[in-house]
Amino acid sequence: MTRLFESVTDLAEGADVLRRRRYGVIEVREGQLVQVRLRPYPKLVTALGPRLFGRWTHRTRPGDWCHLYYNQPRRFANFLAVIYVVSGADCTLRTFRRAATLVDEIAELKCSDALLCDVANSRISERLLVRWGWEPHAPALWHRNFIKRFYGVYPTADLAR
Repeated sequence: MTRLFESVTDLAEGADVLRRRRYGVIEVREGQLVQVRLRPYPKLVTALGPRLFGRWTHRTRPGDWCHLYYNQPRRFANFLAVIYVVSGADCTLRTFRRAATLVDEIAELKCSDALLCDVANSRISERLLVRWGWEPHAPALWHRNFIKRFYGVYPTADLAR
């Protein structure tokens, strides 16, 4: 029987669980994976949530940490959606980059065709995303949508880029 909430601390050892579960939170602290918390339901985000809770989180939870929420939509099982990223006020690029490479590795375990995201934070530049393999997708007036396509060819974990 599947537990509602599970955690994986090693992607190789927890590969079967990660393949099976659709919703998760990648937790990284000081550039290292702490755990992938698997959830029974998707993360839902409103446009107001990051603006209100993001600032509050930065004021109340300092440190070099990052949580990346991803969903595997039932309707589009061959894609992963990066839904929400929240970090501590002292989060380094190394920690953020590690969370981004871990979602790539989970996409590879799940044999996903692509990652999708809607970038709301204007401090995350299109140039950085393109450098990390993302490209603009489905232009919209109030959204910056990006896609990272794999189709069987997955990036190597290269933190130097």
